[in-house]
Amino acid sequence: MEKENKKRIRVALIGPESTAKSTLSEQLAKHYTTVWVKEYAREYLAEINRKYTLDDIVEISKQQLQKEEELVEIANSFIFIDTEFINAKVWCMDVFNTCPTFISDTIIKHKYDLFLLTYPDLEWEPDPLRENPNRRTFFFDWYEQELKSIKANYAVIKGVNETRLTNCIAAIENYLSESKINL
Repeated sequence: MEKENKKRIRVALIGPESTAKSTLSEQLAKHYTTVWVKEYAREYLAEINRKYTLDDIVEISKQQLQKEEELVEIANSFIFIDTEFINAKVWCMDVFNTCPTFISDTIIKHKYDLFLLTYPDLEWEPDPLRENPNRRTFFFDWYEQELKSIKANYAVIKGVNETRLTNCIAAIENYLSESKINL
């Protein structure tokens, strides 16, 4: 009963492809002894045997939200989310030139306490699901504009290896300090 009423800090990782969002989500969950929500799009896209559609992105977004809501119940003070709905919006807009209502509404209704915006200063790592090796700065700028448009709390994360994780932890601790949140 006590766990249900407890405040959990939702930290979403957002950024271009191949900027360590998944790695950082897992590392942060380990550091803060909590859970993280894996990017459902990877699992979904690996299972379909065709080119994805706009409806697929909506389904991915719904499943991502469901997984987050399931895991927040077992999270301690933090939950880390690898990829969220601004990512889905940008993906839809870039590929299909439209954004379904479910996604745009979820961006407004489903709040995150802090976004960690990963900068594309890491070397590109090829992956069958990645599509934009030469547009990472373009997407970084787009994500940042989207975050500003909703007046989100966010920090830009740069650095390689342990420095990147250290910068994430510093951003989280800074957010807690500025927000006067005691956990």
